[in-house]
Amino acid sequence: MGIPVELVDAQKEFLSALKNLTDPEEKRQAITDTFYAKVFGRLVRKSGAKFLLHGTILTDIEETVAGIKRQHNILSQLGIDTKQAYGYTIVEPLKTLRKDDVREVCKYLKLPAAITKRIPFPGPALATRIVGEVTRARLATVRQATAIVEEELAKTGAFQYLAVLLNDRATGIRQNKREFGQIIVVRCVESTDARKAAVTELPWRKLHRLSQRIVAEVPDVNRCLYDLTPKPPATIEYI
Repeated sequence: MGIPVELVDAQKEFLSALKNLTDPEEKRQAITDTFYAKVFGRLVRKSGAKFLLHGTILTDIEETVAGIKRQHNILSQLGIDTKQAYGYTIVEPLKTLRKDDVREVCKYLKLPAAITKRIPFPGPALATRIVGEVTRARLATVRQATAIVEEELAKTGAFQYLAVLLNDRATGIRQNKREFGQIIVVRCVESTDARKAAVTELPWRKLHRLSQRIVAEVPDVNRCLYDLTPKPPATIEYI
């Protein structure tokens, strides 16, 4: 479309904001404040931009307003005047649509399947898939596990699949020595709009391969679990 894209490295700012935080809502709030007031706010002042185009959808709004969990992109719906608070106005053209509706719009616009059928990915990124404190090392762990899960489950046709790093550890054996390693949970679900989700019944052979690869390829991980919980009572993401 001829729009120049600038990649901004803000790892230090986000990791600093998340330091010592373990409560899910506090983590989400830290990400929200860092992005809108600091990272994007700085870019706005630098560029003179007056608008932020947001991909907010109806489910984001409903879950936040209902108190299920704070979505980082919900602002005006909570009474926050973004013009006054951050110096720019947020435009949300998709806020009355759900995920399946957005995909229909994408198909109507003739966007490629790589865009219309891609799995959802959370705005706060991998921070939502780390239970406990988010650190650079823990991000590296869940990032490696995520790459394996996405590679192995890409052809399942599932609505969403992901890897989660728990805050617990488990005793294991590696090279005949005791190891107190980390635990990765794999989640794979079927859904249309993310309001409800059923667990994908993956073949045992695929689950076996996932487990083998994760414990063999991701350092310090010696246990891999498969989440069998539907939504509700669980949410799709862990944080």
